[in-house]
Amino acid sequence: MAAGSRPGGALLLPLLLPLLVLVLVLPAAGGGCAAEGGPLEPFDALYASGVEAYYGGDFAGAARCLERALRSRRELRAARLRCRRLCRAQVRLAAPGPGAGGDLPFFGSVLRRADCVRRCEEPRLGAVSRHRAAEEVRADFQRRVPYSYLQRAYIQLNKLEEAANAAHTFFMANPEHMEIQQDLENYKTTSGKVSLIDQEARQHMEDYSAGVRHYDREEYELAIEFLERALKGYYSEDEDCQIMCEGPQRFEEHEYLDYKAGLYEAVADHYMQVLACKHDCVRELATRSGRISPIENFLPLHYDYLQFAYYRVGDYVKALECAKSYLLFHPDDEDVLENAGYYEGLLEGTVDPATIKPRKEAKTLLRRHKLESHLLQVAAAGLGYAYTEPNYWNRYGPRQDEHSVPSSISSEPEDGPRLSLTKKPMPKPDRELKEGGPLLYSDVKFVYNSQQLNGTQRVLLDNVISEEQCRELHRVASGIMLAGDGYRGKTSPHTPNERFEGATVLKALKYGYEGRVPLKSARLFYDISEKARRIVESYFLLNSTLYFSYTHLVCRTALSGQQERRNDLSHPIHADNCLLDPEANECWKEPPAYTFRDYSALLYMNADFEGGEFIFTEMDAKTVTASIKPKCGRMISFSSGGENPHGVKAVTKGQRCAVALWFTLDPLYRELERIQADEVIAMLDQEHLGPSEMNINPKDEL
Repeated sequence: MAAGSRPGGALLLPLLLPLLVLVLVLPAAGGGCAAEGGPLEPFDALYASGVEAYYGGDFAGAARCLERALRSRRELRAARLRCRRLCRAQVRLAAPGPGAGGDLPFFGSVLRRADCVRRCEEPRLGAVSRHRAAEEVRADFQRRVPYSYLQRAYIQLNKLEEAANAAHTFFMANPEHMEIQQDLENYKTTSGKVSLIDQEARQHMEDYSAGVRHYDREEYELAIEFLERALKGYYSEDEDCQIMCEGPQRFEEHEYLDYKAGLYEAVADHYMQVLACKHDCVRELATRSGRISPIENFLPLHYDYLQFAYYRVGDYVKALECAKSYLLFHPDDEDVLENAGYYEGLLEGTVDPATIKPRKEAKTLLRRHKLESHLLQVAAAGLGYAYTEPNYWNRYGPRQDEHSVPSSISSEPEDGPRLSLTKKPMPKPDRELKEGGPLLYSDVKFVYNSQQLNGTQRVLLDNVISEEQCRELHRVASGIMLAGDGYRGKTSPHTPNERFEGATVLKALKYGYEGRVPLKSARLFYDISEKARRIVESYFLLNSTLYFSYTHLVCRTALSGQQERRNDLSHPIHADNCLLDPEANECWKEPPAYTFRDYSALLYMNADFEGGEFIFTEMDAKTVTASIKPKCGRMISFSSGGENPHGVKAVTKGQRCAVALWFTLDPLYRELERIQADEVIAMLDQEHLGPSEMNINPKDEL
């Protein structure tokens, strides 16, 4: 199910707003991209020229300028890295000496290094001020918005391969963009291009993902090759990240003439920001492009995978080395402590286990990280510097979590390493999972549980409502639904081949009170949604109240003349409280996803249509694990997270209608319209209240 109130979105991110921002924050671009030569052209000016050319219909010029803007940004970073690294080597910072003037050697070396960096950068970059892009522009590049323009420009130029790669690059940072996902499938179909290139891929991330894939396939030699390459790339990227943090921070925005801090306060102000940036490199290197949340426990996981992979190929020295490296981060991990002891036993009589040490680079990074943390906390305590130390090596719950390797396998002897050879499980909610509670109503029929539906926290029920109730709901729907309701009026938010209509409970009650639909029928919508909520709360044995987050009566109608050779879905594969990222095998629980949603349900009203099956998939959004054919009174319910990716197959004939329900355990996120509907019901039950006392304030969308 989609987030009921989220706009469906245009084919690409709204493009007029970025254009307006560029016009406001950038200098005139000089009538298009100038010829290359001389100092590096600022990437923000090139971006502005590309956007201007795009809206002027000059798609060749737009593609040229946008490609140059992307290249300029990469070259800017490379030039700064090269110069800062060179000047680090050429100008060592001197230690302060004792007595008056003892600080002169140190500050003298600081001045010489600054001069070295300036003289190194200027020939290629020109004046430093030329490359200070506005925050809005930097955010566009972070979200890869230039690639959305590039895709459209290349389509106009009939360069489908370039368009496909641009779309893929944009999608990798915006996996919630369902229509781009569909565009990519179309590219693969029309051009036969299956392998797409992420032009902004971070190599250490790519190597890590490849290593994990080989590990899951029990291809341990290849897993070791890629994971070792990923580690090498990680430490190289960490050094680059540290160097880039030495650039301007918020300090550059101070009004220098009015800034009254003394020498040491000013130095501390700037240095604490630099230090916080360096300290956060751990998070930066564990976060995929365009995402906010890092992969939990990212660096330690490399050693966790490697220790077992080396064991499986018979290299017990490396296995122990990697186990000890992992234990630097998690010294109390019982499974890896047990593994390390087992490896030591295997080496007994051949190698002294005490001579096998954790890897030097891991020890160095962790030592530096702890010192950074200490300095930041000292500053927070003594200088009024606002800082809260995150837990960068979080390892939630038991080792059977979404990013660690599950413990215990049946194919190993009892005294062998406690690690699994099977695929890592789907992400699980951070609460105890139960199911099998009473269904509360004698007429409701149990059909399948989670195991029978090949997943987690799933249940399929029949006879939740009767045939007559289905017919009555359908009559209500025809009288109250609006095209595009919940999607800001967009009539085809998920596919151009179907019309989408919807209505909320409050709208139904309002129409019933006004006499536009039977009030009894409008109240039925309210009552059956409450019945569904009670069943879900009871079946999943929740120990707290389940609240409505959004309630939506929805119909999807196949559009005639648009069903031949159709290869899209009625609703693309997604999760309800996180952003599904099939390429990364992740589901990012961050905005714009409705992260507060805990359970979902669909109560079907009819079966007289073709297609429209509800499907669960693996996190790859391709492998179907269960398929459900809707019919009157059938309800599918499930937990809303990344453990349950789902979608709807194309409705190719007729109209498919259902009551879509999302629930939350957090009362702060209760559905506003539901609260208002509760008040309306209470008033109606008193019978003596008139229209003027009801104070209904309906909304089409949340």
